[in-house]
Amino acid sequence: MADPLVPGKDERSATSEMRTPVDYKSAGVDIDAGHEAVRRIRALARGTFTPGVLSEIGSFGGLFRPDLSGLAEPVLVSSADGVGTKLKVAFLTGRHGSVGLDLVNHCVNDILVQGATPLFFLDYLATGRLSPDVTAEVVVGLAKGCIENGCALLGGETAEMPGFYADGEYDLAGFVVGLVDRARVIDGRRIHAGDSLIGLRSSGLHTNGYSLARHIIFERLGLAADSTAEGLDGVVGEVLLRPHRSYLGPLRGLLAEAETPIKGMAHITGGGLSDNLPRVLPEGTGAEVDCGSWTPPPIFRFLQHHGAVPDRDAYRTFNMGIGMVVVCAADMTDLLLARLRDVGESDAVVIGRVTSGDGTVRYR
Repeated sequence: MADPLVPGKDERSATSEMRTPVDYKSAGVDIDAGHEAVRRIRALARGTFTPGVLSEIGSFGGLFRPDLSGLAEPVLVSSADGVGTKLKVAFLTGRHGSVGLDLVNHCVNDILVQGATPLFFLDYLATGRLSPDVTAEVVVGLAKGCIENGCALLGGETAEMPGFYADGEYDLAGFVVGLVDRARVIDGRRIHAGDSLIGLRSSGLHTNGYSLARHIIFERLGLAADSTAEGLDGVVGEVLLRPHRSYLGPLRGLLAEAETPIKGMAHITGGGLSDNLPRVLPEGTGAEVDCGSWTPPPIFRFLQHHGAVPDRDAYRTFNMGIGMVVVCAADMTDLLLARLRDVGESDAVVIGRVTSGDGTVRYR
């Protein structure tokens, strides 16, 4: 009978294997790759620094001193978002530069609708196996977005999580903090029935509706990222990766005016016009949208046709060519359109009006 206190052969083998030295890299996390990624990020982030930045990339926290001169009652406005399954297109094409720009612009638009301009931006990138090259490409887009929007890439986090994400894939999220004087907050309270809805054009899908778009294009039609198809104005991957626009440039000057004509704004993201317009409408109002007042980019008609997507679903899933809606008094419409065209928004168009109602968006 075997002695229970003496390990058998199988137990000795298992004990030996358990004592084989392991390190973090053999478990899937490459600390050296992380350091190389941070080295590249640091150089890119420095190029976005504004006078308010007081810390370096790599600190435990980012330090920022805002300029509050001229503000009677400063208010911080923040937002967080992601790029969604548009990242899957980046993985397919091997092009990662535009998704960082998408992220910054999306977050900036979210605080812009309340009248805020961005101060600084933070990012979070999580991946299965860290590639310094891919990380740097993503951060190039983040830095570009920050420079174009006048904010600093203050810090962030890059997490290597083997077994959680597939190799070659990553997730990306962003966080923006902006500033507005309380008296100049745009909250839609002055909106009433009869006001005009002015639409600013999108560049395409922006960062929403990609689960449906990918299903139609890659699964139903069997197209590849490098395919061309009748009805699209470019190669599939290029059309799907067109960057999400920032509307800060054309709207900044109007928001800075002592008596801005802007009563409210809606960033048209997930939920389309149907769900985003009601977010800025006061109780007792609704909206009527004239779908014939603009021509959506080809990608939307392509998706509707090949996916047999009903209008009601299309306008609740996609932006349908309108990325931002600005609300103004009816008698200020021509002036606001002229001002927008002066700053390059030549395609700005009246897409409808505010009505009495229960918050519902009606289409005609």
